[in-house]
Amino acid sequence: MVQKGTGEFQKALKLLPSEMRAAASRLPESVSSRVEEFRLRVDRPICAVIGERETPLEDKVYITQAELQMVLEIATRASVHSYADSIRQGYVTAEGGLRLGLCGMAVTEGGSITALRRLSSICIRIPHEKQGCADGVFSRLTEGGFASTLIVSPPGGGKTTLLRELVRLLSDGGSRVSLVDERCEVAGCFEGRPCFDVGAGTDVLTAAPKSEGVFLLLRAMNPRIIAFDEITSPLDIEAADAAANCGVSLLTTAHAAGLDELFERPLYQRLLERRIFKHAVLIRNDDGRRSYFVEDLQ
Repeated sequence: MVQKGTGEFQKALKLLPSEMRAAASRLPESVSSRVEEFRLRVDRPICAVIGERETPLEDKVYITQAELQMVLEIATRASVHSYADSIRQGYVTAEGGLRLGLCGMAVTEGGSITALRRLSSICIRIPHEKQGCADGVFSRLTEGGFASTLIVSPPGGGKTTLLRELVRLLSDGGSRVSLVDERCEVAGCFEGRPCFDVGAGTDVLTAAPKSEGVFLLLRAMNPRIIAFDEITSPLDIEAADAAANCGVSLLTTAHAAGLDELFERPLYQRLLERRIFKHAVLIRNDDGRRSYFVEDLQ
C-alpha cells in the first residue's frame, strides 16, 4: 500500500485503532497532506480538520469510549500512569511531537483537577514541519540583527509551525537560542530527544511552565534569544519583561485575529505597553494555506 500524506500524518494514523486508521488512510493525498487535526468523540464519526473546517470521514466510523482509551494506551505505549501529570492538564505528547488534547470526566480535589477519567473526546493535533515557510519574512526580521518578535494568529492558525521554523533559522544562523517547550509541541521532544529540527544551537527545556522556564534559562544557559509558544498569563509577561531587561531577545506567540484585536485585549495591552516587541508577524489562513506579513510595533 502506498503511503499518503506527510510523515506526521502517517504517525497520527498509527495512534488510531484499526477501523479508524483504515478509514483515515482512504483520504486522498490532496486532503491528507493538509489535515491538521483528527477529532474523536464518543458515539460520533471521526472528523478531519483543515483550517476552520471540520469534516466527518466518508466512512463515518463511529467511536466508542473503549477506542478512545485505546488511543491513549497507544500514545503512552501502554504506560498511561506515567503520563498522569500531563493527563491531569488535559494533554499527552506522543512520539513525533503529536499532541493529544483530552476531554472527559474531571476528578477534582480542593478545586483543582487531579485526574481525567472516562474520556469523551480526543483531539489529535498533527504538527507540520515546514522548512522554508519563514523564508519570506526572515530577512525582514533579522535586518540589522534580530529584535523581539511576536507571532499573531487565531488558535490553529499556524503559529507553532512558524515559530519552529524561525527558531531553526535563527539557531542555524549562529544565534544561541533557548526554547521553553512546555507541551513538547515545538521541538516535539519524546523521551528527551527533539523529533523536529530546531537548529544546531538551540537548547530545549520541556515540561516547565513558560514563566518559570524563562527564568531558569536566563540563569542556566546564557541565551541570546528565548523562544516559547503562547503568552497566556501575567506571569508570562513578567518573564518576558525580565528577559528583555537582561538584553535577551524574545520570539513568542499570541492568540488574536490581528493587531486591532491584540490591542483590545487587556493582557496584551499590558504586554505592548512595555514596548518589548519590535515586530509582529501576522498569519492569514485561507482554508489551510497560510501567508505571513510583518508589521512594526515600535
